[in-house]
Amino acid sequence: MDAIDFQKYLTMFIDWAIVFVPKVAMAALVLWIGLWLLKKFLLVFKASLDKANVSKDISPILVSIADICAKTVLLFIVAGMVGIDTASFIAMLAAAGFAVGLALQGSLGNFAAGLLIIFFKPYKVGDLIEAEGKFGEVSEIQIFSTVLVTPGKKKLIIPNGKVIDGVVVNYSSLGAVRMELPICVPYNQDYKHVEKILTDSLKLTPGVLTDPAPTVGIEQFGELGLIISVRPFCEPTEYQQVRFDVLRHVKNALHLHGIPLAVNADGTTT
Repeated sequence: MDAIDFQKYLTMFIDWAIVFVPKVAMAALVLWIGLWLLKKFLLVFKASLDKANVSKDISPILVSIADICAKTVLLFIVAGMVGIDTASFIAMLAAAGFAVGLALQGSLGNFAAGLLIIFFKPYKVGDLIEAEGKFGEVSEIQIFSTVLVTPGKKKLIIPNGKVIDGVVVNYSSLGAVRMELPICVPYNQDYKHVEKILTDSLKLTPGVLTDPAPTVGIEQFGELGLIISVRPFCEPTEYQQVRFDVLRHVKNALHLHGIPLAVNADGTTT
């Protein structure tokens, strides 16, 4: 290589360095500052999740997702500053994301529903709820599903997507739950007398709340007799036991006063 060629390549290298080195230095500075800010952001994000009482099993997943997304955006910004064409990479990621989304649309729907449940809190761990026709206590709120434990100690795993799409009855949110127990008595019985018997029976039943007070009233006129609705309130966690006790006390009180229940020929009530 003669002196002229060397001078030519040296000039080209200097010109390239003058253009490229400041870009690399600036990109490196942005990367360093970006990673520092990202670290602070993740600490604040994690603290916010802890303050919102997000499950300890789900919180690390959300932090990891936020970390990956933020670092990906930062790398694309730095690559663009250096002069790398990121359009093709973005197109590839978009195509890959679309394909993965189609393959996992059910799981992604449950994931999105899980996030909605975590942040909007229609229910929380320990609540008694009814979802998808199933009743139980919320044991876990996972990122893809909600785990219920029924009064019969069965573990139910319901996809979050189905929970969000349906009606959720939260028995614990207002602190008391009302049960509705229809009782049919023959028309020849004095209603005021029956009403007093039922009201006194509820007052003596353990677990029945006085505030809100229980109510007794005529629900409708049935084929076999007068259908009376007995509506006591109780704590959500005591629902099943109080229901059993109310029915037992009502039956004993009516039997003690000689008031029969109206029944069909096969022995069932109307």
